[in-house]
Amino acid sequence: MTWLAKPKMHHPTLAKNQVGYTRRDYEGKVSTLCAGCGHDSISAAIIQACWELEIQPHRVAKLSGIGCSSKTPDYFLGQSHGFNTVHGRMPSALTGAQLANRDLVYLGVSGDGDSASIGIGQFVHALRRGVNMLYLVENNGVYGLTKGQFSATADQGSASKKGAVNTDSPVDLIGLALQLGATFVARSFSGDKAQLVPLIKAAIRHRGAAFIDVISPCVAFNNHGGSTKSYDYVRQHNDAVNRVEFIEGKEPIEVDYPEGSVIDVPQHDGSVIRLRKTDNDYDPCDRIAALNYIARHHAQGEVVTGLLHLDPDARDFHQHLNTTRTPLNALSTEQLCPGAEALTEVNRRLR
Repeated sequence: MTWLAKPKMHHPTLAKNQVGYTRRDYEGKVSTLCAGCGHDSISAAIIQACWELEIQPHRVAKLSGIGCSSKTPDYFLGQSHGFNTVHGRMPSALTGAQLANRDLVYLGVSGDGDSASIGIGQFVHALRRGVNMLYLVENNGVYGLTKGQFSATADQGSASKKGAVNTDSPVDLIGLALQLGATFVARSFSGDKAQLVPLIKAAIRHRGAAFIDVISPCVAFNNHGGSTKSYDYVRQHNDAVNRVEFIEGKEPIEVDYPEGSVIDVPQHDGSVIRLRKTDNDYDPCDRIAALNYIARHHAQGEVVTGLLHLDPDARDFHQHLNTTRTPLNALSTEQLCPGAEALTEVNRRLR
């Protein structure tokens, strides 16, 4: 087998961001996925988002599980920290890493098999605890590495490439995320870079559990007429409730626009998520209304995309636990282990 390697030298005229990196500096190894795989488009969107956000690659920790989707962190941010866990166990490893060092940017990359089947218990607890991360699922409805069986997110009634029909109800990761209290919930399509890049940027800057479900067609096993996660189906049934723009800033920005046209949501770091509504009845700050809207349109065969829910006053895992501002990996032994007397007092209070 011949392996392709990207050249390490870059053309000197490539544009650099404010921290001195070109877009090429955010790339990883050459992808080994099938040509046309939606996952590669997601990798490109992550690269673009991190370059535009001017994040130093070594300040990023990317974690994944098992599956085609979980291979993709090798294809972006090659200069960042990375950890590939066992199947379905990415959320707990990310939670531990986030507790140890809260100062890194955490990207959890998973798939529909990794998160909706073997890892669903891990998915549930990471979101309900408000772990400060971007949890991104590359959702194609099949097990691509094991030749195209239906995954837990395959829609009931959808057909496989060989003609078999799925009779099971799907696991709705978006609905779960909303019910569990995720404070940033979005869905996008790997073929819609204009929507996906600002969503990723906004999710990275969000404080709390940010979840993005990206429909990412599998060109080998799930991109045919009977699939509800094919390129053609999503393009024909996409109901985009808003157009998202993300604006970096140090101070909150307030604007006065006519009702129903633009909503500006200032974030805790001074950045702004700007929503240009295409559906004037949709309110992303209303969690219950979002659940009803998504369920109603799903029953009509439509795929609702965009920023589906946002809590601008979100709190994260560290605020819930009232942890120290200093990362745990920077504390001294004396601070982490206060001694026998302190342990005795803790045990006394528990009696």
